[in-house]
Amino acid sequence: MTNDTTKPRKKPGRATLIGTVAVAAVAAAGTSALLVNIFERKAESRNPFFRVVELDEKTEDPAVWGKNFPIQYDAYLRTTDMVRTRYGGSEAMPRTPTEADPRSIVARSKVETDPRLKTMWAGYPFSVDYRQKRGHAYMLEDQEQTRRVKEFNQPGTCLHCHASIVNPYTEAGDGDFLAGFDKLNRMSFQEARTHVQHPISCIDCHDPKTMQLRVTRPGFLEGIKALKASEGIADYDPNTMATRQEMRSYVCGQCHVEYYFKGPEKRVTYPWAKGLKIENILDYYEEVGFTDFVHAETGAKVLKAQHPEFEMWSQGIHARSGVSCTDCHMPYERVGAMKVTDHHVRSPMLNVNRACQTCHKWSEDELKARVETIQERTVELRNIALDALVDLVGDLKAARQAGRSDAELETPRSLQKRAQMMIDFIESENSAGFHAPQEAARILAQAIDTVRKAQNALKSTEPAVGTVQ
Repeated sequence: MTNDTTKPRKKPGRATLIGTVAVAAVAAAGTSALLVNIFERKAESRNPFFRVVELDEKTEDPAVWGKNFPIQYDAYLRTTDMVRTRYGGSEAMPRTPTEADPRSIVARSKVETDPRLKTMWAGYPFSVDYRQKRGHAYMLEDQEQTRRVKEFNQPGTCLHCHASIVNPYTEAGDGDFLAGFDKLNRMSFQEARTHVQHPISCIDCHDPKTMQLRVTRPGFLEGIKALKASEGIADYDPNTMATRQEMRSYVCGQCHVEYYFKGPEKRVTYPWAKGLKIENILDYYEEVGFTDFVHAETGAKVLKAQHPEFEMWSQGIHARSGVSCTDCHMPYERVGAMKVTDHHVRSPMLNVNRACQTCHKWSEDELKARVETIQERTVELRNIALDALVDLVGDLKAARQAGRSDAELETPRSLQKRAQMMIDFIESENSAGFHAPQEAARILAQAIDTVRKAQNALKSTEPAVGTVQ
């Protein structure tokens, strides 16, 4: 006799069937949504922009470019932001607009907060008006309204970097870009200003047909050619010979550099023929016999540094590691399936996650602390160097008033010129030493030592006690 203990299988209930169907339906819907999303993202990546308008070499207004590139244009507009980091950026200062100056907000004056700068630049327009830097959106307005332009004669050369200049140069030269460059350089700032309409725009860095990066500033094209020639590379043209990663720094280096106005034609020239280090630049200026102004208190022929970010960055670890300016100041961001460059150009300290943490796997607080430590130490050295320079100016002024001859003052004056340029090189560079910390410290140490040598030279020519000159 067989004992069958097998129980008959229960049929699934109606609720179970409905639940199974529902789960399957949800899974199918989810899968379909995922596939649709993948399809859409692939379509986005194949079409990084939509050609709403045609762009060409005449399209100067960034708002027109923004119709094709709304994400980049929206970021560009945010360069109006005024945000102060611990050692950089700009602090907004309200002012009452006037007919002569319609600005309702300006950046804080540096020469008012640190009068030592007035002493360093005595006799030069920078001692009258020098402010914290504002974003790209303000570059033309602030240049036009500064007292350095309103109260002193300045050439049209200034617009080389403060305006969208591709079309104005071409039009002024009747189609000859370099001829137009020469023509606007020779004009007064006020006359040249009538030829430009916008601050730096898309066309200044991008080919309107291919969107490829390009260098458009004659000063940089000639300067980098001279630099590469000194390195044994003839006829260097960044637009045909540079890598894309190099171009991601060159487009910034077009303007964030040291320069001078050469000759009566006021041709903007980058002093790179001997190299990018401060000693190379000082040697170049010595060889060509250039000085910016005569110091009002000491009579020394001295130099005024501009904003040598490119030169200082070139001496730093990021440049040696192949990190470009845009990697930190305009880092990539994801917008849907697209990877775009953030055109909200700003300090990496305001965008640590994308600017720094892509490579450095530490917390934002740790990375900020490291940067601020570097900057704090640089500023400390800068203060020591500035104090020393002010003391030297006082000593030279007293010697001059005491009737010391130009021959007696020649050596200490030449040393003032050298020390002052070194200090100014760090003062006018906008990273507070971060672009090349060891180089910044070296330069300031050299400046302090040069001041000491100048003071010793001044003492060595002092008349002996009791003698009559």
